[in-house]
Amino acid sequence: MAIPASRALPDLSKLEPLDGTNFKRWSRKLLIFFEQLDVDYILFTNPPEVPAQTTNASIAIVTASQTDSSKRDDELKVKYDKDNKMVRGHLLNHMTNTLFNLFVNHKSARAIWNTLESRYGGDDASRKKYIVGK
Repeated sequence: MAIPASRALPDLSKLEPLDGTNFKRWSRKLLIFFEQLDVDYILFTNPPEVPAQTTNASIAIVTASQTDSSKRDDELKVKYDKDNKMVRGHLLNHMTNTLFNLFVNHKSARAIWNTLESRYGGDDASRKKYIVGK
């Protein structure tokens, strides 16, 4: 995946690691980065389905179009797996050690993203109400 030299990517070295209190800013910055790399689809789509392999007992006649379709499916799966690894790596690298330890065993970047969103991305009304009350 070559990125044109004219496209400036954000500097993620200055991004504060996610600690649970800065999710909105953190997630927006990473989402912008993923959009520029054209891998943001990983966070919002399911992995491509790979059809089950046929066995010798169930040999079917395969046409040329089915073979081409199978090759495209394989290519999509390989691309998805590669992009998932990259997005997952960025998500994990930009977390505090405590959160990293919680999510390191998740293999899906989408699962990590959805869990973080449900845990930290909710309405900040209660947090704001607490601060205003103080």
